[in-house]
Amino acid sequence: MAKSKEHQFDISAKLDMQEMKNAVIQSQKEIDNRYDFKGMIKEIDLNQGAKTLVLTSASDNKVDAMKDILISKMNKRDISINSLEEVKAEDASGGNRKFTYKIIDSIEKDEAKTIQTEIKKLKLKVTAVNQGDEIRVTGKNIDDLQNVMKHLKSLELKAPLVFDNFR
Repeated sequence: MAKSKEHQFDISAKLDMQEMKNAVIQSQKEIDNRYDFKGMIKEIDLNQGAKTLVLTSASDNKVDAMKDILISKMNKRDISINSLEEVKAEDASGGNRKFTYKIIDSIEKDEAKTIQTEIKKLKLKVTAVNQGDEIRVTGKNIDDLQNVMKHLKSLELKAPLVFDNFR
């Protein structure tokens, strides 16, 4: 008798940095062309190495407007807004305001444990194994795996979850 095939998928918080760069470039272009930003500082600085994003402009309202534009560009590129976590807001030179965001592209240990606990609570015939940057979920029934994905999407988690390698 043939052994039934195991199905699996990986859960991660990987961020497509090229898509993030594209969203930043498009946002900067739109902001540069907006009348309400003429003649003032309006910078978006993406630091891939430090995994930070800094928005600088004349006031909190202007920075908020810049962030709204950036979020709309991120949404169009399927980048979760959970990928940005505000770290600090501070005064910058020239009376400007500077907001710094951390780019989240991995699942932290505590959150990985929460995810695994949530999967166990479902009492489905699946196993979830933490593999460092990702969690591999395996099971014989595809419906069980889809139920796990659906449940995890419904949770208020910090990490922007990405489901890969479904097979």
